[in-house]
Amino acid sequence: MRALIQQYYERISASYWFIPSIMAIAAAILAFILIELDSRVPADALGNSPFLYATQPDGARAILSAIGGSMIGVAGTVFSVTMAAVVFASGSFGPRLLTNFMNDRGNQVTLGVFVATFVYSMLVLRSVRDGGEESVYGQMFVPNLAIFGAIVLAIFSIGVLIYFIHHVPSNIHISNVIAGIGQGLLKRIEAEFSAEAVRSDQAEEAIRWQVPACFRDDPDAGKIVDDGPPPYAEIGSDRVGYLQIVDRESLIDAARKDEVVVRLTCRPGVFVHQGRTLFQAWPAERVDEATGERLLSALAAGNSRSPRQDINFLFDELVEIAGRALSPGVNDPYTAITCLDWLKAAMAAIAARHPGDPFVVDGDGKLRAIIDAGGFPEYLEIAFGHLRQYAASDMIAGEHFINSLGEILPACRTSAQREAVRRQATRFVELSREVLSGASLATIETAAARILPER
Repeated sequence: MRALIQQYYERISASYWFIPSIMAIAAAILAFILIELDSRVPADALGNSPFLYATQPDGARAILSAIGGSMIGVAGTVFSVTMAAVVFASGSFGPRLLTNFMNDRGNQVTLGVFVATFVYSMLVLRSVRDGGEESVYGQMFVPNLAIFGAIVLAIFSIGVLIYFIHHVPSNIHISNVIAGIGQGLLKRIEAEFSAEAVRSDQAEEAIRWQVPACFRDDPDAGKIVDDGPPPYAEIGSDRVGYLQIVDRESLIDAARKDEVVVRLTCRPGVFVHQGRTLFQAWPAERVDEATGERLLSALAAGNSRSPRQDINFLFDELVEIAGRALSPGVNDPYTAITCLDWLKAAMAAIAARHPGDPFVVDGDGKLRAIIDAGGFPEYLEIAFGHLRQYAASDMIAGEHFINSLGEILPACRTSAQREAVRRQATRFVELSREVLSGASLATIETAAARILPER
């Protein structure tokens, strides 16, 4: 259940309508408060400055009508400009970037300011009364404080409009788009990978001893004898979509209730369908239908991938932009170089940190779940390996590809990481030899010679 709550919260907070709705409600509350204050505070409480007072109902209505009418018109224009920018960006950079622009806080707040000012002006306008003997509402009432508030909101809205005019072209500038994805990727790496060891070697060894034989890396540890049933129970998916949320707390509670150790067989970002195995629970004799329901409640799936827990999604966005830039129809190697710079920064950050902890333990230090966190070679293949086929055919991007791998090497902590980097460089050179020749190929080979050992 907590996984679903997290999923709904993420959807609502990232939606285009949420912040404008909250701001409109806040504006309505402010209008009622200021109108109530106007009804209780004497008309001359703040002095006799003409700047603070509309004095007559007709003047008050004219001010509020002008503000309200202009604000709703500008709100429609803001929405149209946002949609045009979204269509341009998704067509130029990739459809997966549509979510990034729709979730942009600047666009949401801008629309919210104009909608809120319109709602505020309409509610205050309704409270203006002419008075007189023929009026059914009693004596004349002009909410001077509330009208002054409408003027302040209108002036503030003009400032927001100026900001929006600057924000839209800046937001669709390719360097800023790539930087936004890259910064989000680095934040996810900081959250996913620890700068220091999660636990001591003794504690790590104590947890590894709790891993069932069938879940260990040793290929013979969990070998099935005589083709009998496996020692664990397999729990299949009851939903269809991309796995978005894995709630570890719910997973711990479910495993503790039945005293089992579970292994998640896929990661956030993977497409799941009815019957696909999501969990392996050991021992099998303790697993029943209720156990499966409790474990599945720790997961949430949706129609699209989400960067909340899916770090590969951010890698894929950068690779997609670079791949489009290197396509024959676009032929923009410098955009690809910008993507490579951020991919290089991300891989250097991963190389310098400890791998994600695959072991999920409860408060007593007892192993409850195993979630594969992935390692440096796997992320290097996603970042650079998936881009290899595009960059290998372009000398400019290819040279930067090799140089970026060389700049990752100093950040590597282990020989296995350095070997993975050199393996990527070797594969890239081999592929370049198939599509390049002459001086272009010589440039790639010269760059690769600086990081590859002589053979």
